[in-house]
Amino acid sequence: MIIAELGLPDTAQALLAEQKITKLYPPQADSVKAGLLNGKNILVSAPTASGKTLIAMLAMIKFLSIHDGKIVYLTPLRALASEKFNEFKKLEKMDFDRKIKTAISTGDFDSVDKESENADIIVLTNEKMDSIIRHGAEWVDKIGLVIADEVHLIGDKDRGPTLEIVLTKLKELETKPQIVGLSATITNSDEIAEWLGCQLVSSDWRPVPLTEGIFDGGTIQWNNGDSDEIESSIRGPPIDLCLDTIKKGGQSLVFAETRTRSASLATKGSDAVLKFLSDSEKKYLEQVGQKILDNNEHTDLIKTLSSLLKKGVGFHHAGLNQNCRETVETEFRNGNIKLLASTPTLAAGVNLPARRVVISSIVRYDVKAGANKPISVLEYKQLCGRAGRPQYDKFGEAIIVSNANAADIAQYYIEGTPEPIESQLSDDKALRIHLLSHIVSNPGIKGDDIFQFFQKTLAGLQTRSSTLKFSIEIAKKFLIRENLIVQKAERYAATEFGKKVSMLYIDPITAIYFRRGLETVSESKKHTLGFLHLITSSEEFFPKFSLRNKDFETLGTLIENKSSELIDPISEYDCNRSLLALHAWISESSEIHLSDNLGIESGDMHRMAETADWLVYCLNELSKLVERADLLEEISILRKRISYGIKEELVQLVQIRGIGRVRARRLYDHGIKSIADLKSIPVNKLAEIDKIGPTIADNIKSELKKVR
Repeated sequence: MIIAELGLPDTAQALLAEQKITKLYPPQADSVKAGLLNGKNILVSAPTASGKTLIAMLAMIKFLSIHDGKIVYLTPLRALASEKFNEFKKLEKMDFDRKIKTAISTGDFDSVDKESENADIIVLTNEKMDSIIRHGAEWVDKIGLVIADEVHLIGDKDRGPTLEIVLTKLKELETKPQIVGLSATITNSDEIAEWLGCQLVSSDWRPVPLTEGIFDGGTIQWNNGDSDEIESSIRGPPIDLCLDTIKKGGQSLVFAETRTRSASLATKGSDAVLKFLSDSEKKYLEQVGQKILDNNEHTDLIKTLSSLLKKGVGFHHAGLNQNCRETVETEFRNGNIKLLASTPTLAAGVNLPARRVVISSIVRYDVKAGANKPISVLEYKQLCGRAGRPQYDKFGEAIIVSNANAADIAQYYIEGTPEPIESQLSDDKALRIHLLSHIVSNPGIKGDDIFQFFQKTLAGLQTRSSTLKFSIEIAKKFLIRENLIVQKAERYAATEFGKKVSMLYIDPITAIYFRRGLETVSESKKHTLGFLHLITSSEEFFPKFSLRNKDFETLGTLIENKSSELIDPISEYDCNRSLLALHAWISESSEIHLSDNLGIESGDMHRMAETADWLVYCLNELSKLVERADLLEEISILRKRISYGIKEELVQLVQIRGIGRVRARRLYDHGIKSIADLKSIPVNKLAEIDKIGPTIADNIKSELKKVR
């Protein structure tokens, strides 16, 4: 099937032709035949790189050509949202007698983006969509097309319940929007399609054929019956397998079970990869590596990454900051990095295929279980999905490195089928969060109506009615007991506390914990460590790092020195390493100090600060509710300190746009301690200060004019 046969407007055909899209892949053609362009609900279950993004774009184009309503595109991750937003921005070039506008909304959960109100296409994370529905945004009633990416993640314990609730609410809108679900290949796709009211389009087709194999005893045994001998070295099997492909002109992606292992594998392969680089590649990569050094503090992690990039090798994990991760992704995508070692999180995020994917281990450490556990077949298939670059490779290869029982591993993973997707909504945490949200959105709702709503979820389809009803009753009793909802006869309504908790988008358990802390806090003006302990020990805080033996003394000293700031007496055993990291951050510790002394890398610190900022904002809002206005100023100051990583004395300076933690400290050390000082210093004198210069000095003076 070709694009010209689809009856799309000329402006759309021209845009697609620009991108060299003239023919449809089989899953795309099957989706069209199933009614994609006729407003039918479709669930596409197909492998990675089978063209699901174009399926989404075709649905969008058709909708925009005949409707005025809104399109929402749902993704599980911010990184994916950004990637898709950039792709869909291209649709703004089309002329439909009106200008098409694309927006992205992934951030603040306690607000509704104004930009989204005027947009035709809105890319959102599932959580942001849920928050927007909770806030009663008027534009939700204008949604005519819903595209849900990575639908198989409904089975994920953390992300799944929100996606399930959002889809339940959207498919029940009065506008009855068209639903287009995009999923990896899953065993019970027919059940998911039934729940969504979708026509199922199931396909195993890939643009690049995939061969899977097991490496054992120096030999790859392929699932097509072939075998290959691999030259072994002291580098170990995962790197030997990668090098085998690189010397043939391909790229390799090796998945490691831990961050440390990913950096270790990259290091082992670096000298060998260097030999395959041309002089021009070496020259270019030298610049890439230097840029990493120029733009970041020289932690051991950064220095290692820089040196590896110069050799055509990289690693990718959550410890790297966004700038570094984007550099690694770009250079691998452009073919400059030949070998990339990554933790499995990459497979669920950005699209970075390679000719050969090597899975160095089939076990992962499970925090909840406290032990290593084998990965699921579904996760294995997702990792395999990265093998083979369309337009570049004629084939893709995925190899598991076996340490024992190679035949059993091959049978389980290569020949096995992915686990069926099961709803996680019945989990206690998920149910109390979404039950509260539903009651907030429907004040005075009857108990029977609550049950009927949850029966419309996937959990309602997969769970016995009596079991689901019992779980809901338990959650209701908890919410009543903690004064989040009230019951009058058969009807339920949220309290002011319950409404606020739902709008703040936090777990009721966290809110209750915060409320108790705020109600008992003393009236003294310093509670910094107490507030930091409150948020880092909450259910919501992420990432949490456990204490190492060498951290106990540091933490003990901190608690002793800051005991007056505590809300309740605590010991080292009540804390985690994230508390130490946050306290060091707002004390202006450098990234080098955080890395060397606490083992906290830049990416981790950024996510901690981001989470902490949100939770301190929640503290601020709940303080108003429990009538602790006396805490608001202190909490506001703490939030600024967390946001910028500064001591209290710099809070005033960072309010000026263009002044961050480094410049603020430089200014303060030069005797410029307030906005008044900034206003009084001549611009030429300001420019002379280190890290300022003439341009920034002019910008600062311009910003000062806006400050009253």
